[in-house]
Amino acid sequence: MSKVFTGLAVSVDGYISGKLPEGAEEFGSGLGDAPTLFDWYFDGDTPSEVFDGFKLSEPSARFFDTIASRIGAIVAGRTTYEHSGRFGGGSPHPTAPMVLLTRRPVPEAGDRQTVITTGVEDAIAAAREIAGNKDVGLMGGGLVSSALAAGLVDEVILHQVPILLGKGRRFFNELPEHVELRLLQAIPAPGVTHLHYGVERGGVGR
Repeated sequence: MSKVFTGLAVSVDGYISGKLPEGAEEFGSGLGDAPTLFDWYFDGDTPSEVFDGFKLSEPSARFFDTIASRIGAIVAGRTTYEHSGRFGGGSPHPTAPMVLLTRRPVPEAGDRQTVITTGVEDAIAAAREIAGNKDVGLMGGGLVSSALAAGLVDEVILHQVPILLGKGRRFFNELPEHVELRLLQAIPAPGVTHLHYGVERGGVGR
């Protein structure tokens, strides 16, 4: 069976974006003039073989492309969808279609977007069917937290950037119980450390 995982750039204190200016719609670009959490996507000399335009350090490119190549479908929450320009009617991944989990209709959904309104379990089930023998990626802190609470996540990947933002949007929402993780890989790279965890089965609330 395919695996379900999430991977996102975070600050050391767990934020995925800084506090935004009043009225701003774009998030993920740091706190005011603070360094962006995504500089490492573009500051290297090794082009990604999966994402056009990404130029990473060699260790980041090796890790990032290995993970990105596993993905056969993406599940995103509505907040991430709206704040990301609805992914232009497509998907955040160059080849993997997207499943959108939402409570509201999405009349503007594109051909590569499947809309699910009946809960995180159904959204991940739909993504598994689309992904076939590949894995399912999750995007959005609320979505990931719901999937963790439901015991549906196999791996958590944090691209940890050495900055303390102090405030902003946190990645994880509050969980009903603690979730135990097992470190699988820790890969230091320029501007980022890639932390790859497995979610311990039976470790939720233990």
